[in-house]
Amino acid sequence: MKKYKKSHSRYTLEALKLLSGRIKVARVESEITIKSLAERAGISRDLLRRIENGDPSCSIGTVFEIASLLGLQLFSSDMDELKLKNKFVDDKLTLLPAKVKSKKAEVDDDF
Repeated sequence: MKKYKKSHSRYTLEALKLLSGRIKVARVESEITIKSLAERAGISRDLLRRIENGDPSCSIGTVFEIASLLGLQLFSSDMDELKLKNKFVDDKLTLLPAKVKSKKAEVDDDF
């Protein structure tokens, strides 16, 4: 079976470049080695290098954990505010339908 390379939008690639760059800058400014940070995060040095190079196949949870270990603020540094925003999203999801049904296109055969 042939494996296909997934393409990503330019916006996604730019956002990955920004986040990975911020991670690398924070690590270097904090004078933390790749080996040390990888050990703290429980990942391989190769995975950390891939994260710092903006590899889109890296797990988002791992990327967020690295950012957290470096003290990078991704959303809000206030845990209560983060919980409040999560509650808002949960409440909104409760009001929305559980599944999205595709809309059937009506055929207009009136010529």
